[in-house]
Amino acid sequence: MSFIKTTASTLAITAISATAAAARDNVQVAGSSTVLPYASIVAEAFGDNTDFPTPVVESGGSSAGLARFCEGIGETTIDVANASRGIRDGEIEECAANGVTDIIEVRIGYDGIVFASQIDGPDFTAFTPSDLFNALAPQVMVDGELVDNPYTQWSEFNADLPAADILAFIPGTKHGTREVFEEKVIAVGCEETGAFEAMMEAGMSEDDAEDACLAVRTDGLSVDIDGDYTETLASIDANPNAIGVFGLAFYENNTDTLKVATMSGVEPTTETIAAGDYPVSRPLYFYIKGAHIGVIPGLKEYAQFFMADELAGPDGPLAQYGLVSDPELAATQAKIEAEEAM
Repeated sequence: MSFIKTTASTLAITAISATAAAARDNVQVAGSSTVLPYASIVAEAFGDNTDFPTPVVESGGSSAGLARFCEGIGETTIDVANASRGIRDGEIEECAANGVTDIIEVRIGYDGIVFASQIDGPDFTAFTPSDLFNALAPQVMVDGELVDNPYTQWSEFNADLPAADILAFIPGTKHGTREVFEEKVIAVGCEETGAFEAMMEAGMSEDDAEDACLAVRTDGLSVDIDGDYTETLASIDANPNAIGVFGLAFYENNTDTLKVATMSGVEPTTETIAAGDYPVSRPLYFYIKGAHIGVIPGLKEYAQFFMADELAGPDGPLAQYGLVSDPELAATQAKIEAEEAM
């Protein structure tokens, strides 16, 4: 694999003197646990194939990574935030308040969110958003009425599901995956079951009903996972009846222990995600601190390397790991080359 490196500019920025920049010669990255394996693959290859040090890549979740990204500019702050969701307006405002104004958004491709369980566990093979809502919401529709959730087994609301105790390990609120899970599964299930309409008819405002739709039960049958997917996997290993929420790539690398369910009749694969058929998919991103380009050695080169055809293209190692390549990859490459900020 051959890559042409451009010479880093020696221009300093206000908050980072040349002396301070010299104190750190490697790119520092933090954020999404979904993006973590892709960023780790790229970082290792970057260190092996360029004259720059291997970037330091940490996890912690999209929200935590973006919070660190927005702390300010300078060699004590990270250069790149990985995210499994788009940066929020409030985060952009927080960044700006701390002097982080030139933010370059890079969409690396697409991933699916899957629902998996122990390979030898109950026959969880097909779900709908309504199933997940009925299992996890604090209030559900029973005989046309919105009531406190009485369900403790999956078969109680869907006879096609196993007569197994409900236990789900879902991403904690600091993870970008949680936001997509709420939007594309729980909120959809709330509408499909009639719960949203019942909330509105009970006098809730539309905003309050939307918020109520996203709530999950607190009786121990829905468990937030604040760590990465390895923690979810360990929880599944310890609880044979449980289901867990994973990124497609993580599942595909653990098919020896996990089986995956369809969602609304569609199997999650790179093909169904690329075609737009699988309903629970999302774009993945990383965000570059433009003020650090030319000061932190190798920052722009890392981004260019990450999004090169050889890595991020449909035949590259990221696709082999499970990333669905972005059809607009060339436009993203041009954005990085031009250092085009949001």
